Amino acid sequence: MFLELRKNFFGFFKQRGHTVLKSSSLIPDDPSVLLTTAGMQQFKKYYTGELNPISDFSSARTVSIQKCFRTSDIDEVGDDIHLTFFEMMGNFSFGPVGSDDPKDFGQSGYLKRSAIVWGYEFITNILQINPERIHITAFGGDEEIPRDKESYDIWLDEIGLPEEKIKFGSRKDNFWGPTGNEGPCGPTTEIYVDDIEVWNVVFNEYYKTPTVTDKTRTVTDNSQSLSAYMKVNNPGIDTGIGYERLLATLEGVENVYETSAFVPMMEVLNQAAPGISQREIRILADHIRAASFLIADGIEPSNKEAGYILRRLLRRIIAIKIKNDIHSDIFQLGYEKVREMFRDIYPEIKDEKKIIGAWQEENSRFEESIAKGIKEIQKYKSISGRDAFYIYETFGLPLELIKELAPKDSIKNLSDSEFQKEFQKHQEVSRAGVEKKFGGHGLVLDTGELKAGSEEELKKVLALHTVTHLLHWALRKTLGDQIHQMGSDINPERLRFDFNFDRKLTPEEITEIETLVNDLIEKNLPVYFKEMPKAEAEKIALSFFKEKYPDIVKVYFVGSEESGGIISAEFCGGPHVSSTKEIGRFKIVKEESIGKGIRRVRAVVA
Repeated sequence: MFLELRKNFFGFFKQRGHTVLKSSSLIPDDPSVLLTTAGMQQFKKYYTGELNPISDFSSARTVSIQKCFRTSDIDEVGDDIHLTFFEMMGNFSFGPVGSDDPKDFGQSGYLKRSAIVWGYEFITNILQINPERIHITAFGGDEEIPRDKESYDIWLDEIGLPEEKIKFGSRKDNFWGPTGNEGPCGPTTEIYVDDIEVWNVVFNEYYKTPTVTDKTRTVTDNSQSLSAYMKVNNPGIDTGIGYERLLATLEGVENVYETSAFVPMMEVLNQAAPGISQREIRILADHIRAASFLIADGIEPSNKEAGYILRRLLRRIIAIKIKNDIHSDIFQLGYEKVREMFRDIYPEIKDEKKIIGAWQEENSRFEESIAKGIKEIQKYKSISGRDAFYIYETFGLPLELIKELAPKDSIKNLSDSEFQKEFQKHQEVSRAGVEKKFGGHGLVLDTGELKAGSEEELKKVLALHTVTHLLHWALRKTLGDQIHQMGSDINPERLRFDFNFDRKLTPEEITEIETLVNDLIEKNLPVYFKEMPKAEAEKIALSFFKEKYPDIVKVYFVGSEESGGIISAEFCGGPHVSSTKEIGRFKIVKEESIGKGIRRVRAVVA
């Protein structure tokens, strides 16, 4: 299926007048973007009219499968759903729009009818997915942009889906862009299979111009002088389909690591490192694959930007190798499978000398750091959390590796919470770990769950981090105690919270969750932590992350006996606000599926 899906996708759209284009590099032309994050990035200038698709491609229609890399989930790799490197399938139209007849297999641009009909035909006719498994969303409109009734009518009248299979979504769910105050944007329609989004079509039919409220300039066009959203003359189509996610749906497996895109490498790694956790096997598989493609596209390990991302991947591989005493060259073994699978698709991946050379050099450098770190470790009769952070910061040795390499007697007093406290101090005074770059579909580079680059941002992050505990409590109270936190990500603009649940939340459930959280905030409950033995903490606190905990853990509480009772108790390294009143007003802005049985909430506080 791994090669068959690719072949079918290209063949289907080539027959319909699309020029098949190769993936662009992971190193984008746009200097505001760290790495290529989406299929449309290489076509940005065709949407804006700066370049002409007819002269470059002999068609206003293109199709590609793009190499992509996103860093926002890097610390959550190892679960069922997160990847760093992935492929994005897409078909594109740059206008001007021709007949928009799905039977027109020419080279002119197209819009909603063709994009919708072809997407549905490919999923049901080519991939043979039962229409009963499908439901659709379209933009429901708001005070600025009207409801996308045209898409709704196409799904209802032309495709023939029943009304109950078509739902209108809000701006947060079914409207894309712009990435800043100005740029192309438009409503979207999304195709779901078994409640998992597999196909997203953006109709770039608007251009948002800055207005007085944007503190720049006003729209000067007389016919639309009161609107910041102007209809464009040449609307376009931008479709995105995650290759690995679609494979999981087609192959009927629970996660992307069980698909034909990963099974060959997973088998080799399990043979080379029997007995280590599946989470670590998945990290190895993802990181080896991702690092191989980054090196193939010309990125070298360094302490800056994309080079730092690569170094981070490689050193995590090395740390797992050392920690588990793996004697075989797992990178070489994994890379050989990557090369075998992709050599006919991406010729650059065949450059073994370049890729293995970069790995060996970084491995050697890190081994030098480890050797120096071991010498440093020997100087300590007892290593504290502060000492461990110094060793980490100076020699690059992760905490778990320090524990493996240090004499057992020297780490009796090593406190994970003290290490995390020192690490947080470092983050608060340094912007280096939270550098931000935006472009394309947006990219945030971070080094962990919490991201803040200034004192003002830190206040927002602490509020959002604290409210995740209240959100967790409210989800369990509303949906049941079976709800488990599956991951989270927090930056100064929003929080992201992943949890297990097998269906979309209703508007009533979302309102109830928001009300529960805001009621707790208004009560001005105390927020505090206690350090205690892990065995004691496990009796009273939630701990759903798949990670090893030290013998002494930190538990954060919301509420006290004096305030009317403890509301929440969770294993957490912090930091948090001191009382809920500091959080502000809580609002859920998006709820979506990100995998089978996994939902994601995005929320803000104000």
